[in-house]
Amino acid sequence: MAGRIARFLEGWHQRRTEERWTRLAEAAPGLESFELRALRAEARGLRRQLDRLTQAAEARLAVPALGSGLPQMPLGTDWSWRPDLWRGAMAEPGAVARSDRTELGDGVALYHDCPLGEVVVRQVRNARPEDRAPYGLAVDVFGFKGSFLSLALNLPEAAVEGLKARHLVRAELAIDSDRPVKAFTRLNIKHGPNLAQPVSALPEQGRDKLAEFDLAYADLNEQRIERAWIDLILNDVAFTRIVIRDVVVSRRPRAEL
Repeated sequence: MAGRIARFLEGWHQRRTEERWTRLAEAAPGLESFELRALRAEARGLRRQLDRLTQAAEARLAVPALGSGLPQMPLGTDWSWRPDLWRGAMAEPGAVARSDRTELGDGVALYHDCPLGEVVVRQVRNARPEDRAPYGLAVDVFGFKGSFLSLALNLPEAAVEGLKARHLVRAELAIDSDRPVKAFTRLNIKHGPNLAQPVSALPEQGRDKLAEFDLAYADLNEQRIERAWIDLILNDVAFTRIVIRDVVVSRRPRAEL
């Protein structure tokens, strides 16, 4: 009986919420600016959570699933992660990256300094088992007069929990491009006022790329690690289509000698 009452109340509350937002959407053209600002902030907060749920559902229900599981991790791996953009459908799958920073999803952003604004990014559905992830990210670059183009991936809190100088951090990527592209990965770890930034060049040939960072050489203050992110830096990209089919980041402690 209690379960039936709870379901009834939940359904009633949902209907009232939908009716409220319907009324507000219809009334929006006539509202004062201060009311619109408050409602916009509330709507964005609600949408952020709805997008998270939708993305998680798409990742679970995507058909075909392809090789959506993570690739074989090295022995001793204690954390691994595939960003949400490669796991489930985005609410807004495409954008023209006209400004120097374009958000592409939760914790993912594209940066460049090209004044032409001729960079287009779009989430694409992967179709082959070797693509591994259900989705990929296509970057189409037309005229390009900037000095850099990079994709920044904020690592979740779990990536830095218990992170030590004896860890190895590994980034595995599957990248298709219509010509060889010079690319680098940079691991950024903020520890106190300092920032460790080890860099690893990626091979130009082949679609499977691997970068590994030995934190023993990063001069880390283990007690003050706050956050971390990875930059994928692409050089000489004019008139090039690049599709990042998969990204997986993991870490493991170095074997004790």
